[in-house]
Amino acid sequence: MDPALLREREAFKKRAMATPTVEKKNRPDRPPPPPSRDEALKKMRPPTAPKLDSSTYKTMSGSSQYRFGVLAKIVKFMRTRHQEGDDHPLSIEEILDETNQLDIGQSVKNWLSGEALSNNPKIDVTSDGLKFSFNPVYKIKDGKNLMRLLKQHDLKGLGGILLEDVQESLPHCEKVLKNRAAEILFVIRPIDKKKILFYNDRTANFAVDEEFQKLWRSATVDAMDDAKIDEYLEKQGIRSMQDHGLKKPVPKRKKAANKKRQFKKPRDNEHLADVLEIYEDNTLTTKGTNPT
Repeated sequence: MDPALLREREAFKKRAMATPTVEKKNRPDRPPPPPSRDEALKKMRPPTAPKLDSSTYKTMSGSSQYRFGVLAKIVKFMRTRHQEGDDHPLSIEEILDETNQLDIGQSVKNWLSGEALSNNPKIDVTSDGLKFSFNPVYKIKDGKNLMRLLKQHDLKGLGGILLEDVQESLPHCEKVLKNRAAEILFVIRPIDKKKILFYNDRTANFAVDEEFQKLWRSATVDAMDDAKIDEYLEKQGIRSMQDHGLKKPVPKRKKAANKKRQFKKPRDNEHLADVLEIYEDNTLTTKGTNPT
């Protein structure tokens, strides 16, 4: 190492040793002063909440949870009275009276009549906008309407109807279903275990051979789509059934018949018809003679 650098290093050490330094020691924190008597009493007292009685609580207009609670109670009441056979419309005052909610504030009442009930899909409003009734999924009132609805779904291939929708729409539903049990088929949907109603078309009942039933049950096609089924049938030497469906007839265009055009005589100068006939006769006779 360079001796000049060593000498500078030693000189720096001597100067550092000769310079006095003061070391600051961390003093322990002083404890906070004891609280005064007033502050201690304030901490001991529980916080006082504003007093609320039933009237002030019901008139609170800023609580959206309270508003929708009132609306849910009204919709539930309207559905229940419809299921019991009461389908005549009621005014907002009559609805609040029936649901024991006459002590609500005016702002909530205006919100119900002007916005909430009018825009609710389960509530139907009269033409004047003053009375309300329940709006069911299906407009059925008795067993005949229910059977007509099931037949229409069967004919149009729309499938079945949920039992819960029928219970919501049909008044005295359990009694009607009991009387019409022989005309309705109940099927439980495996996805959510809900009951589906179908029309029991007895004209479609026929006996199926047991051997065919065994073959039908042995074929599992749950996880196969139409393309895979067609491919499997082609491998087995069976032609696909895609060309054996119903074909819509293509209408043929009719050729326009060649009609001879008939020139209509002009209808002008009808008052000179006799003069024209005399003129035509004279021209025909003159054409047949030789000029002199």
